[in-house]
Amino acid sequence: MKRSDLTFSFLLIPIDYLMVILAGVSAYYIRFADFTTDIRPIMFALPFNNYFSIILAVALLWIIIFVFTGMYSISGSKRLAQELHKVFIGCSMGLVLIVILIFFQRELFSSRFIVLVGWLLAIIYVSLGRIFIRWLQRKLYKIGYGVKKVVVIGAYKTADNLIHEFESKKNSGYKVVKRVRELNSDTWENLYLFIQENEVDEIIQADSNLNKTEVLKLYDLASENHISFKYAADLLGIKVLKTEVTEIAGVPVAEVKRTTLDGWGRIMKRVFDLIVSSILIILLSPIFILTAILIKIDSKGPVFFSKKDDGTHLSRVGEGGKSFNYFKFRSMIPYSDSMRYNELAKKNIRNDGPMVKIKDDPRVTKVGRVIRRWSIDELPELFLVFAGKMSLVGPRPHLPEEVAKYENHHKKSLTIKPGITGLAQISGRSDLLFEEEVKLDVYYIENWNLLLDLSILLKTPWAVIKSREAQ
Repeated sequence: MKRSDLTFSFLLIPIDYLMVILAGVSAYYIRFADFTTDIRPIMFALPFNNYFSIILAVALLWIIIFVFTGMYSISGSKRLAQELHKVFIGCSMGLVLIVILIFFQRELFSSRFIVLVGWLLAIIYVSLGRIFIRWLQRKLYKIGYGVKKVVVIGAYKTADNLIHEFESKKNSGYKVVKRVRELNSDTWENLYLFIQENEVDEIIQADSNLNKTEVLKLYDLASENHISFKYAADLLGIKVLKTEVTEIAGVPVAEVKRTTLDGWGRIMKRVFDLIVSSILIILLSPIFILTAILIKIDSKGPVFFSKKDDGTHLSRVGEGGKSFNYFKFRSMIPYSDSMRYNELAKKNIRNDGPMVKIKDDPRVTKVGRVIRRWSIDELPELFLVFAGKMSLVGPRPHLPEEVAKYENHHKKSLTIKPGITGLAQISGRSDLLFEEEVKLDVYYIENWNLLLDLSILLKTPWAVIKSREAQ
């Protein structure tokens, strides 16, 4: 999902909150305006400061109601009428909440006029706020910001309609960067190279003549390259889980969801990572300082292992197969990293996959053995979590040379950000076979929820404490 989609969806929350507050304030001043009091005199005392504090709390409750009424569904309907209908439902549910609160606490509001006018104004203001966001998003689409670059597969009218819609409406949010009319050995190779060399966000399959094998091959191509796959819903005669149907140019188009960690799930996980990593960095700062001191006393060299033997930055492969600069506490003697592929290659005990693990590694220092045993060497990854390169929970980050040896189904683990801990780490740590680790990572990706993250984090200390050989 494009970052711009997440940004605009997230902006709806503070804008809706402000609009609800504005509606409440407007209703108050309308009630106390001269033309209103002339018609119906005020028979109650309602100081603005007290009223405003109530409005702040009520507006927050309304936002919670908006969440449950589906007003923040990121991949929801693109039709304005349907969105405004959701606004009406959400505000009406908010009105019901206020009525219930008044029933139990009479002094909350002393004016039915304010409640009714506030409800009407909230519908108007929230609708206007959402119309503004849609207008701003479409204006930015026209200049290319947030536009999804798509490859359309198909030679018939369905594909023609989609392409015409995208090209005739610059504010649609889509741009066709390539069209493949038919799939054969040559076009498959060209399509693969094009995706490798260009930025592509989605593949849309709109060819009714494609057989199931070709469709699944397209899906695998999209999955391997971490891009969205969509298809004309009536063209696929097989059952695919986690799909979402939208309408474009009168054509029902379904998107195969790669993970629940998309949309609001991604935002929730990022906020969770920021809060928890910040707290852990502060709480564990004495351990950071002590470890750094012990490393310097134990052996010559830097505190952190952040560069390879040739002086280039150490990297790991992250979300979408993109590399990022990586570092952790140094646990080995300097300039010995490349020995794993040379002098120590015969001691590799991980022959089940691309991973390299050296038994009784002679490069590890005295302090290094201790911090490896208790996973203290990986604590600096908390800073990478805070920076957004990693997550607290997810598949472990692997070396580029290891990822280069992945088979196609292994690449599913690159769908999301790598984590400090994960299902594999609490299920057997480094003792698991690589294929077992991948299966656990894929299960996590397809079944993520915040409670699962909490469960894994709570089980991680016990997994570290359990006795095992430090590799």
